[in-house]
Amino acid sequence: MRQFFGTNQNGDLKEAVRGLQNPQMIMLISNQGQFEGHVKKLEELFPKVPSIGCIGMGYSSRMAERGVSVIAFQGVSAVANVLEQASLVPVKYIGRLKQDVEAVNGSQKDTICIDFCSGNDACVLTTIHSVLKHRNISLVGGTGDAGMVSANGQIYQDAVAYALVRNPNGKVKAYKENIYRQMGNYRFIASKTDKEKYILGELNGRSARQVYQEILQVSEQQILTQTFKNPFGKLSGNDICIVSIKEVNGNALACFRQVNDSDVLVMLELDDFRKVVKRTIRQIKEDFSRVSAVFSVNCLFRYKLFCENHYMQEYLGEMGTLGNHAGFVGYGEHYNNQFVNQSMTCVVFE
Repeated sequence: MRQFFGTNQNGDLKEAVRGLQNPQMIMLISNQGQFEGHVKKLEELFPKVPSIGCIGMGYSSRMAERGVSVIAFQGVSAVANVLEQASLVPVKYIGRLKQDVEAVNGSQKDTICIDFCSGNDACVLTTIHSVLKHRNISLVGGTGDAGMVSANGQIYQDAVAYALVRNPNGKVKAYKENIYRQMGNYRFIASKTDKEKYILGELNGRSARQVYQEILQVSEQQILTQTFKNPFGKLSGNDICIVSIKEVNGNALACFRQVNDSDVLVMLELDDFRKVVKRTIRQIKEDFSRVSAVFSVNCLFRYKLFCENHYMQEYLGEMGTLGNHAGFVGYGEHYNNQFVNQSMTCVVFE
């Protein structure tokens, strides 16, 4: 298979797709002002080619912070679709996913599900995983901006657009990268949470805001930048899912992902992210003797952290050593049935 990446900072879609021929799957990453026009134009240029889209920033060897970016796959079999009413009952549309999985007829070895979501990620991922798990198909994706996604030339609000991509000439594998490590022996039981508003009220029976401030010795005003270095971690088996702080809510903390009463949380601290990235790349090279393409989703907070440390361009260069690498910056990352923050998820194609 082959991966195409094209971009135009002024939002000229025809320029962005110049040179793209016979794609079997297209991903559109646009800006809010031009999203509707780009979705319509993409369908005109490539009618009936499966496509999904969202609002965000794309990248390959360089960042494309404005305009429009297009990532396309050639030499694959794919289908794209949408689950609507993501905040209420995405399971209502599960029949579409079941039919698509049967149509692609993929397996864990050669198929990936890529999704762009408008929100309510945890519920959406649980719904999708209920179907994918029967074939052990992995998922990589993320949340776009402005609560809108597209699928096959149509725009949807409150929905998740997904693509099932099968690589007939090689394997695929999904990865998740965590640039944080556990800090000290802090261990918390969450309480007074609000599932809908992602509120974390108390930790071990005390104000979540006060506990965070006391441990890290920061003011209330510093909390929203400190979370770049010190997010929470939610224990999930042997794995740790990162929980970023969105805002202060009185004595509570509003987060970017759901925390439930009795969840076990730990405090995290920034690891040596340069070494972590090199370790991920080394692992991929050990797993694949030949890489055709890498598609990744990076968190907005990672992007900001890397930019502040003058590392973003170096990072893209490092990932480029794997081969053809492209992706987008999201507001939350998806890895199988996990909704994570401040992470990178990716799929590698042989």
